[in-house]
Amino acid sequence: MTNSRLTLISHPLCPFVQRVAIVLREKHIPFEQVQIDLNDKPAWFRAISPTGKVPLLKVERDADQAVVLFESMAICEYLEEAYRDHGIHPAAPLARAQHRAWIEFSSATLMDAWGYLNAVDETVAATKAADLRKKLERFEAVLSDKPYFAGAGFSMVDAVTAPVFRYFDILGDDVPPDIFGGLNHVASWRRALAERPSVRDAVMADYGALFRTHLKDHAALLASG
Repeated sequence: MTNSRLTLISHPLCPFVQRVAIVLREKHIPFEQVQIDLNDKPAWFRAISPTGKVPLLKVERDADQAVVLFESMAICEYLEEAYRDHGIHPAAPLARAQHRAWIEFSSATLMDAWGYLNAVDETVAATKAADLRKKLERFEAVLSDKPYFAGAGFSMVDAVTAPVFRYFDILGDDVPPDIFGGLNHVASWRRALAERPSVRDAVMADYGALFRTHLKDHAALLASG
């Protein structure tokens, strides 16, 4: 365990911020959170963010200059290594490598979900929905009757996939059944993640309203739901 002071620099809707926030809460790590407007980025943020994106994690140690980490998985891996209590990666190297591969797959799933949710064209929406369904079917094939990706214990794969499901939990009946229909293991996994305190508390109380406003502002096809 380190004695660092941590500040998570965020945007309220960013799913990659949610990944880090979930890991921080899951591992019971104290942190402060600062929200910024990505449409009006403050100068101090532009100065410390190589990509101009969130999340950033500012790590301050008493005798050292502050270090700013960027990229959500680099941050999550740091938290796993530096704060070893409540580990959420498998201990065995082979299993850990498998989980890291599924994390990459989850990132691709998130991109398909985002493309579908924000689609303004029926053809694009149908293509992204089909791509998303195929990835969910892959998850269905490896999941079990246990609540989480790897069974009874919450893992990093769960932390990084939970933001994908949150979108669809908000939209509810507005989501066509052919995306999730018949995927019973995925449905159980989705429910278990929604009930997990670290997942539930990783966003602001008005997240659902903010997300629906985002869809309307972008004239997404789902905005009328």
